[in-house]
Parts: sequence; C-alpha cells; structure tokens
Amino acid sequence: YILEVVRPVPSVILDILTILTRIARHSSEACNQILGCPRLLETIVSEFIPTTWKIQTLSMGELMTSIYGVPIAAAMKLIRVLASAGRNMSAILLNKYNMKARIGRFVSEDPSDLPLEQQEAFVLSIEALRLWAIAANYGQTCDLYKDFYPALTKMLQTLPGLISQPKGEDLLHSFYLQRAEVLVCLLINITNSAGSAAELQAHFNSRDQVEQIPPPPLDWSHVAGIKPFLEGSVKRCLKEISCPVAWSKMRQLTATYIIYLGTYYSNLTQQPSHRPVEYLEELEQFCSETLFPFLILPALENMFKDLRSHSALCNPRSCRPGPEIVHSLVSLGFAGGEPPLSLVGPKSPFAFLTALLYLLNTISSVHKGLAEKCSTILYSKGLRDYLVHSCKGIPPTNHRSAWLLRHEFHFQHFVLQLASKTVAVSPQVTRQAPLYHYVAMALLSQLLPGNEHLAHVLLSKLAFNQDLIPEGKSGGPEAEDLSYILQLGDGRDTSMKVHSNPTRGTLLAAAFKQLPTIRVCYLGHFAHLQSAILRSQAFYTGQNHLVQSVLLPEMTGPLLPADWAFLPLINLYDKVNREEMKGKMVDSLPANFVEMVTSSLQWALLLETWRGELLQGLPLAAKLARLACVFLTGSNLFLEPGIHDNLTALLSIYCQQKKMNTLDLNTTLPGLSSFHDLYISLLEQFESVSFGNQLFGCFLLLPLQRKFNIQLRKAVFGEHVSVLRTLGVQLKQLPIPLENYTHPAETSLNLLRQYFKTLVTGTLRLSWCPVLYAVAVAHINSFIFSQEAVDEEFNAARRSMLRKSYLLTDEVLRRHLLHFKLPNPESPCGFDMYEELPPMRRRWMQKVLGDLLNPEMRPESK
Repeated sequence: YILEVVRPVPSVILDILTILTRIARHSSEACNQILGCPRLLETIVSEFIPTTWKIQTLSMGELMTSIYGVPIAAAMKLIRVLASAGRNMSAILLNKYNMKARIGRFVSEDPSDLPLEQQEAFVLSIEALRLWAIAANYGQTCDLYKDFYPALTKMLQTLPGLISQPKGEDLLHSFYLQRAEVLVCLLINITNSAGSAAELQAHFNSRDQVEQIPPPPLDWSHVAGIKPFLEGSVKRCLKEISCPVAWSKMRQLTATYIIYLGTYYSNLTQQPSHRPVEYLEELEQFCSETLFPFLILPALENMFKDLRSHSALCNPRSCRPGPEIVHSLVSLGFAGGEPPLSLVGPKSPFAFLTALLYLLNTISSVHKGLAEKCSTILYSKGLRDYLVHSCKGIPPTNHRSAWLLRHEFHFQHFVLQLASKTVAVSPQVTRQAPLYHYVAMALLSQLLPGNEHLAHVLLSKLAFNQDLIPEGKSGGPEAEDLSYILQLGDGRDTSMKVHSNPTRGTLLAAAFKQLPTIRVCYLGHFAHLQSAILRSQAFYTGQNHLVQSVLLPEMTGPLLPADWAFLPLINLYDKVNREEMKGKMVDSLPANFVEMVTSSLQWALLLETWRGELLQGLPLAAKLARLACVFLTGSNLFLEPGIHDNLTALLSIYCQQKKMNTLDLNTTLPGLSSFHDLYISLLEQFESVSFGNQLFGCFLLLPLQRKFNIQLRKAVFGEHVSVLRTLGVQLKQLPIPLENYTHPAETSLNLLRQYFKTLVTGTLRLSWCPVLYAVAVAHINSFIFSQEAVDEEFNAARRSMLRKSYLLTDEVLRRHLLHFKLPNPESPCGFDMYEELPPMRRRWMQKVLGDLLNPEMRPESK
C-alpha cells in the first residue's frame, strides 16, 4: 500500500527495500511471506526494475524527486536475495515476473552506456549478474546463457584490460573488477550445469521407472571455449603478486579465476569427449609453467603468515557480536563493512588461499603424478603455525560466527584433503601427519549444519586414516607399555593399579589395526544424516540440478555432539532400554553389537592416549557416564573380553590424579537428568548381574569419594546395602588414593550411624568389601575420638558410639575401631593401628566410659 498508493519520497523507498531484503535473509518462510504479499512484488518489479524508462535530466547537485519508473539496484538485490531461498522461488521470479528479460536488459549492455547515474548503473548491472548466478546455481537460465553468449564473450574479452589498467583508487575500475568477479562466478555455475548434462541425458534416455531430471539445454561444447580466456587471465594475474598495490586489487578476482579452473578440470574428466592424454599434457604444462613456480614465491609464504591475524578460530573475539546486535536482527552485525584484519576483510588471505588449495586438490585427484609437487604448499611454516593455533581457541557460537567460520572451515577442509592425498607420497607431509589428524578431529567437532558433506569426508577419509596416525606404526604402543612400567616403578600414580592384561600398548596396537572396522561402525551411526549429507554434497560438488536452496540452514549449534566418540555406546543403550521397556528381556546381544561397542571403546582409548587434548573439553563425568552405558546394557556385555580389557584401560586413564581432580559430578550432563539417578541404576545393575566383578566395582567406588554428594554414599549404605556383600575390590586394586575416601572426616551423623550399623551387624566385612570397610572404620574412629566443641546431639552420639565400640564382643572389629591410626593400602586391613592407645585417646576414653574402662587402659595405670 505504501509503495503503490502513498508513493513516498526516494529515501523512504530505499529504506523499505532494505528492510524487505533483511527480512528475506531470515529464512525461506520469510521469503514466502514477501512473495505472498498481494501486489508487493508486482509493484516493485514494474516500478523499480523496468526494462525501459524515461531519462531524467538533472542539473548539477539536483536530487531526483521521484524514482518511480526508474531501475533501482536495491530492488534487484531484493529479488536476488529472494531467489536464494530455493529453486522454486527462483523459478517463480524468473517466469512469473519475467526476470529473465530484466537480467538480459542490464547484463547485455555496458553499465557506462545505461542512461542512469554511473554508480547506480554499475551496482544494478552487478546485482543482475548475481541474480543470474543464483539462478544458474539451480541449473536454471541455461537458455539465457546461449542467448547472451555474444555479450558474455565481449565481457570476457575486456578482462585482460583490467589487469593492465592503472591500479589507483579509481572507483570505475573497482566496479569493473566486481563485475568481472560476478561474471566468473556465473560461468562457474554454468560450467557445473554443462558438466552434468551428459550424465543427466544418459539417465533421461534410460528406461528406468524412477522420475528423471531433464538435462539442461546446453552441453560441454557450449562452455569449453571459455577456459582459454580465463587461463590466460590467471597467468597475468599471478604475475602481479610482485607488486603489492596491484595484487591487493586483483587478489579477489584471481581467486575467482582459480576456482573456475578447478571447476573446469573436475568436470572435464566426466565428459564423453574427454581425451585423457591431451588433457594431462595440457595440465602438466600449466602446472610447470605457471602454478608450481608460483608456489615457491616468498609472497605466497607471506600470505600464509597473515592467516593467524585474520583467523576467526585464532581470534575468537572477532566473532563476538557488537553491543547493538539483538537476536532477532542478526544482520545488523554485518552493516558497515569489516575491520582490516577480519577473516573477510580487504587484506584477508583466506579467499585466495582457499581457491588455490581447491585447485591443487583437483589437480592431485585427476593427475596422481603431480600430487607430490602439489603438496609443496603444505610445507609452509606460516600454515603450520596457523594450524597449531587454530585448535586452541573456541569461538562463540552465534549467527555472526557461524557465517564467518564456514569460510575458514572450507579452507581447513581443503588443507586436510590435500594432506590425506599426499601423505603417502610426501615424506614432509608424513612428518606432520599427527598435526593434520588433530586439526581434522578438531574441525569435525566444530562443523555446523550445512557442512554435512565436509563432516562425511572427514569421517570417511581422514579421521580413521592410518597414514595420519603414525603412532600406531612407529613404536607408539611399545612406548605406552614402557611408560606404564616406569610409572608402576615410580609408585606415585595409583591409577596404574588397574592392571590391564593385555597391556595398554597391546590394546592400542589392536585398535590401530581395527581402524577400518571402527570407521564402518561410526559411519553407520551417522546414517540418519544421509539426506542432509546428500543436500550438502550437491551444493559443495556443483550438482546444480540437485541444489534446493543456497540459504544457510538454521544455526542450531555444532553438527556433531561433543561426545560423538561415545555415540555408539549411547545408541546401543537406548536401543536395548527401549526393548526392555516393551517387556522383552535382553540377556545376550548379537555379535555385531559386541563388535560395535568394542570399536567405540577402542576409538576412545586411541583418542585418549594419542589425541588426549581433543577430549579435554568433555567433562570427565560425561565420559564416565558414557562408559556406564556398557554396564547398563544387557546382563553380561561388560564381561566380553575385548570390552572388558578396553574398559579397564580407559579406567586407568581416567583415574590419573590430574584427571580425577577435575571430576565434578554436580555438573549438568547432556542426556542425564542427574548423576544420582544414573548411579542408582548402576547399583541395581551391580546387585543383579555383576558377580562381584572387580572392574564394575571400581566404577561404583569412584563416586563414593568424600568430595562428592553425600546422597551417593547414603544410597550404598542405605537402600542398596546389599552391594557390600559383593563389592570386593581389593585395596591394592583401588585406582585412586584411599585418602580420597577418608579425608576430610565425615560430618553427617546419619551416614556415620549407617557406617556403624553395617559394621556391627556384619553387613560390611573386611573379607567382603575391603575398601569401604577401611573407609567406614576410619570415619567412625575419627568421630568417636573427636574432641571438638559440638552440639548436644552430636556429642551424645559420639559418646554412645564410643561406648558401644568398647563393649563390642567382636574383638577384631573392636580393636580396628579403637586402635585405627592412618589409612595404608599396603596393610592387609587397609590401615595402620596403634599397638597402644596414645595418652590423649586414653584420657578421652576415661572421660566418656568412666568405670566401664578396663583398669589396664586407664591413664593412671600407665
């Protein structure tokens, strides 16, 4: 109504178009609402994107009083953003609103010849090309390409002139560069569509009953002639790197040229007319004359050195939204350009280096003989320094960071792909293999929705690649065994008491050998992402006929959960739990389930040993909760030899004092209502199926340390006291210091009474449960001989308990309670005892017991 009836002044119209563009960027649903608004787009297209208009003559400094009936770049931009929402939206805009004719009107003519203000004419022409490129990304407007081929060829012929022109601050030259970049982007999308034409035609001609996609109305012959133009431009542009001023102007355009070459080479091999010998000779000539000499230039190394300062991963603060940003208007964070050192700033090297790595990956795939020379780009010290530091920072997750990080993820993806292709042929890449594997694993945990294809490539080709884990080949398992022997001799690390037979080194060697099987296991667990992977793959690989939208998906956080390494354990537990809830008893599990759990535990052990920093962000409580799924699944899964051995090795790692100091059972854990509920389930399972298993017993003992919630200890000594009959972990097998259970002294009167009750009734015995027997004796002794000023109830309780201890008929228990000295795991009973009570204790006993005290124990008798 405002645009059609009120017909406001130009500034208001421009504001309206800007607001509509921001709304359209929100989602495809918002785009559909704009499209469905009655007469809105009809008014915008007819009034602000006309194909013919009356020329307005203005004097110097005079402003237009009305822009109705005059083309406006902001209106074309709105249509372009709407087309990004999806292929159906794009088709409606092209056909219903006749945008094809409007694209042709503003592309076929040089912007300087359009009867418009010069800057507006160039921006309008650039936006028309961008709209065409978006439509071409869906495989549409291919007929437009054939219709305007002469005009496009004319534009291509002007590209060499852009390089030879003066490189000053010429606004007109800057517009021509932008127009050239968008033109090449359009040609990239057209080339992808033409590259798939032969395959689509073959499927279309087949007699399959499956619904077929019609091929585009052009083939490879229509785009083959463009490559010589752009290859020549690449050669000229790369020579400009020696001149910093000229290179700063041409770098972005050069990156676009290079992406085109990568697209052309990757599609050429799929064509029926492809002649391999001629193609490979042509590729070798281009590499030897132009590309490989460029890779050794000092200027390229300087670009790698700039990566850290422009990286969003290395500088997480650059991803934080400004104070003016609100959640519902995230696009405000992108207004006003970017600072010079941002990832997408004018001096950022990321765009060019990403394009270069894309081309090198393509060349190394189609010509294996050039792979080693392509890998020379990975020798850069600046690149190595960047990769090391990129894994240290964790940028915040918001709409701004999600948009920025996708660009950096693409760059790292191409680095890692090239490394995986050349690690077997390049000794220098082999030496850096652990770094590449570490970066790949870190990247896998940070990928966002829309990056499913990248995640699939990392999982299938890099994460479980034995060539990227040289520790498995070069003595890593033997080193672990040696480390175990040295720590065992040192005696300070009690986690070594959890003896693993076979040794941890043997288990690591087996895990490394089983990496192909482990890979299949994890790929199977991410099969539910298959449809998203195919959508993402279509976008990344240029399958334009399958691309549904170029809008980014909704940003819901990282693609994979932080604990994805333990995901098979969780999935199996959930599956078995659902069956049991239906009333089905799951006594034994199929062999493939056992293999799946073993694979998950082997992978966790390998990561904890050789890539431990990767899992530091996952709380230790979460790791233990995931391992608890093994004990809770079925009745005897944890008794399987392979599973039991790997669980033992992981427990040894998690019980190291440095790790145990970080254990917090009160933290919120994903997928758990509370750790207390999980622990109760473990106690019930232990009572039912444990058979007194030592490993299961060690897991049950960990949460009973003094620093954790008292409710966990009350659960054992209260409603689940029967576990004390079978919790037979020996003191020398306890993986953490006994002092963690006995210090500080217990202050809960109810729990102390439960300790005393289980001791005097014989429910807790040294022969049945040595660890908790020693713990209970230590706390009771500390309680009955404490002489601090306390309230009346506490004082009466300790006097009563001392009196009852002294009158016990069980001489062994009586002596343990009265003569306890200090915890000592090496002692048969878990503690040292006084031969004779110290005078202070004797005086306290005299004060409490009075005439009940044996004359020999009275202080005056001494």
